Amino acid sequence: MSGLLFGVTGKQVNRSTYTVVKRLQQTASHPLIKTSQQDVVPVFRRASNYTDKIALKDTYGRYTYGNLFMGAKELSSDISVNVGRKNSERVLFLCPNDASYVLTQWAIWMSGQIAVPLSSLHPQNLLEYYCNDSNAKLLVTIPEYAELMNRVAKNCNKQLLVLDDKLRQNATQKVPSRQCDMDAGLSKDFYNRSNSMILYTSGTTGNPKGVVLTHKNIVTQITTLLDAWRWTENDTILHCLPLHHVHGIVNALMCPLYAGAKINMLPKFDKDNVWSHLLGVNETASNRITTFMAVPTIYTKLIEEHKKLFSQDSKMCEHIKQILKTKVRLMVSGSAPLPIPVYEKWLEISGHKLLERFGMTEIGMCLSNTYEGNREPGYVGLPLPGVSVRLALKQESSDNDYENLIEVTNCNGQINIKKNKLIEGNPVGELHVKGESVFKEYFNRPQATQKEFTEDGWFKTGDLAKFNMDKELFKMLGRTSVDIIKCGGYKVSALEIETHLLGHPKVADTAVVGLKDETWGEIICAIVVLKPEATMDQEEMREWAKTKMPEYTVPKQLKIVQQIDKNAMGKINKKELIKKLFPEN
Repeated sequence: MSGLLFGVTGKQVNRSTYTVVKRLQQTASHPLIKTSQQDVVPVFRRASNYTDKIALKDTYGRYTYGNLFMGAKELSSDISVNVGRKNSERVLFLCPNDASYVLTQWAIWMSGQIAVPLSSLHPQNLLEYYCNDSNAKLLVTIPEYAELMNRVAKNCNKQLLVLDDKLRQNATQKVPSRQCDMDAGLSKDFYNRSNSMILYTSGTTGNPKGVVLTHKNIVTQITTLLDAWRWTENDTILHCLPLHHVHGIVNALMCPLYAGAKINMLPKFDKDNVWSHLLGVNETASNRITTFMAVPTIYTKLIEEHKKLFSQDSKMCEHIKQILKTKVRLMVSGSAPLPIPVYEKWLEISGHKLLERFGMTEIGMCLSNTYEGNREPGYVGLPLPGVSVRLALKQESSDNDYENLIEVTNCNGQINIKKNKLIEGNPVGELHVKGESVFKEYFNRPQATQKEFTEDGWFKTGDLAKFNMDKELFKMLGRTSVDIIKCGGYKVSALEIETHLLGHPKVADTAVVGLKDETWGEIICAIVVLKPEATMDQEEMREWAKTKMPEYTVPKQLKIVQQIDKNAMGKINKKELIKKLFPEN
């Protein structure tokens, strides 16, 4: 919108909560922070700084940074032989949560190709879709998945490389003895200008799209989080997240590897195993977990296990809280909205105020609460360094014309806020993002790429957010397509209703959706999983809800189910949920 009037410009946030406003000289001189003028340094090239240090521990053994580098270097030769002379070919790989994943990822990048990670949770037809859509040159997997991937390769007419079953063991024997041993990969210029990875979206609004991330995108995302979340080489992270999403790949895998930290990697989430690691059972002081990242579903399951095992023993509860509070420095929640009851219960159990943040496959992390400052449940903070965000409203006169409500930029820790003078109160609009972390394009989809950017270069997240002017923090309200319910002239956030309902003593889980209605446009329906042996009818739910939320947000319909399906990152596909439970809608 031309001629837009802005209010506060270049506002510096001085509250003690906002220690994110740092000294510019310190930020600029941080050894891990990269400016746009510097060469991109891919994660495998950081390994030479920590050659003899343990990088990863999995169920098979321990691996130094030198082990991983040397093993990946050898594998990169095999990949190059199979791919041929060309660079930037797509290499799909299906590896479990262990050293084979890191070895393969690094080897793909050393050979100058583009990594496309897959998941064993994906059915064969979806794997074939990814293979064909990305026009993959090569598939890589381990013997465990060889039969599945052989069918995929045969149906798609692609080459398949099955890694040696002793790949991980052999890597532990590879110790660099000369300086040249820790040299691999292509030129600096190649990584400065080339694509790194393709991650596929969940496909909730059509076929999954391949999100193309450059090496510069990835390294920007990593180095931004290293500073914001205070990563050091003394950290040890417990990793139990899937490795085909940004959360598991960038936040929990490449960040620690870039910083020279240690990763304790579990094959998958297991509540008993995670509790054992968090509490340091049978672990030496040097192997204790200092950092943990998870989705809300994981925290919910850990809370349930804590209640079952420890809730009757107050001394044990206090002992657990003391360990977590003093030994673990950072706990993060993301990938799905964190219900306030979960936040509060985890605080009671662990003494940790979970750090909430917001990100997407296309942009990495863009908003985050501060490391040192106070954290309020339901809020996702402000832009990370180098990121600009705005809230905007689409104008009816044009599909791609937006009115700016507020724009917030983090320039090396300096928070600048520009607010439209014509807007009163706390602005609500679609969240748009700019910065070097934003993806390059959707693979082979120029029209889809263009559609997701405004004419002035902002990426449209499709998420509605609110900026609280008093707290100076962002709050996510949900996807504009499924989480904003238009009922009787009101725009209602499904996420806010879900937060209230999760506070009901009988409710174990819930999803709130909008169902088509001739009178109201949409009616609000609560899909609820009850706690064991609990019962509840629609009238009881409505009467309770009226005491907690505005009446126009009280669900008009209640659907009791045994479980609500979620993906590996704890997200609900509400469109599929509606089709399944309300096929007539």
